[in-house]
Amino acid sequence: METSLDKSALAGAPVAKPATAVQRTVYSVLGAISFSHLLNDMIQSLILAIYPMFKANFSLSFGQIGLITLTYQITASLLQPLVGSYTDKHPKPYSLPVGMGFTLCGLLLMSVAPSFGVLLIAAALVGCGSSVFHPESSRVARMASGGRHGLAQSLFQVGGNAGSSLGPLLAALIVIPHGQHSIAWFSVAALVAIVVLTQIGRWYKAHPLVKKARAQSGHATLTRNQVFFAMSVLMLLVFSKYFYLASINSYFTFYLIDKFHLPVQTAQVHLFVFLAAVAAGTVIGGPIGDRIGRKYVIWVSILGVAPFTLLLPYANLFWTSVLTVVIGVVLASAFSAILVYAQELIPGKVGMVAGLFFGLAFGMGGIGAAVLGHLADTTSIAYVYKICSFLPLLGVLTVFLPDVEGKHAKA
Repeated sequence: METSLDKSALAGAPVAKPATAVQRTVYSVLGAISFSHLLNDMIQSLILAIYPMFKANFSLSFGQIGLITLTYQITASLLQPLVGSYTDKHPKPYSLPVGMGFTLCGLLLMSVAPSFGVLLIAAALVGCGSSVFHPESSRVARMASGGRHGLAQSLFQVGGNAGSSLGPLLAALIVIPHGQHSIAWFSVAALVAIVVLTQIGRWYKAHPLVKKARAQSGHATLTRNQVFFAMSVLMLLVFSKYFYLASINSYFTFYLIDKFHLPVQTAQVHLFVFLAAVAAGTVIGGPIGDRIGRKYVIWVSILGVAPFTLLLPYANLFWTSVLTVVIGVVLASAFSAILVYAQELIPGKVGMVAGLFFGLAFGMGGIGAAVLGHLADTTSIAYVYKICSFLPLLGVLTVFLPDVEGKHAKA
């Protein structure tokens, strides 16, 4: 019975469910939104992976490479909290396919961009698409969670991370051999995502009571000052995580080429392996957080990865490969736990919190890419990795987070 209800819901049929059905985990919706996240983030990571091609075609410096990432990430980060806050009050079920339409336009423009300036415009369009997609899709994941919020966010996030890992691999197999115009072939992925997100929009629109029930859940037991302080700590932890990830996402291929003299395609395969490890870590973090508590997951994920990041700049190629897998798995487990923890700090503001943290993640990634690109131009890629290796030590700030989950973590 549950399977037939889920399928009819996705098809847009207005199914009347009893109150107890609200508590069921709707895996068909979670699967669909995770798949859409895969397609969305595959397109984004594809852009990151073809930076060496852009650098050669347009004679760009590392600083200009960082500016492309900054343009995309800042566009997304500034708009996401605003989109999330607005849709908390005025839900827009069909905003998801509209947002993917911006991504589609940016992708097509990038495939024919004749100059660096047009590349920046294309990156901004992709950023606008992300600003709509992430807060609303995170809301859908929570609506379909049946109370298993960590699991739902992990399933949603793993789609994005799997897509991020596919981008470099597809870049190596398709874009690098066939050139800039082949970027347009990936418009098919954006079109498929638009179709899937339209179906999700129908399910969203047909279930306003589910949305309200999810919005009212939470742990409103802290004072305003305690919430503000806890949110500040979480933002610093997100800064440490995504500033470090920027060094991998934007410059890992350059690091491998510079230090180990690998060809571009081989370096992109190493980036794929790292991003696949990130996807695996994402699956682990949410369900564990549901069982033992988000705070413990945050502790292990941020501070626990520090020994491995400190070793990375001094490792040979074999141990670099091993360490990046460990770093990817451990570090990735944090975000789902941080996001659900923050949503429990501020109940009823699912979209705003999701937009704030996704936006902060993108913003830190963009700023990190720009700052680290400039640092690489003035020093070296190897020096960048030595500096960034200390960032996870900020995980010690987790000690200041209050207990919002009580004795049992599971909501």
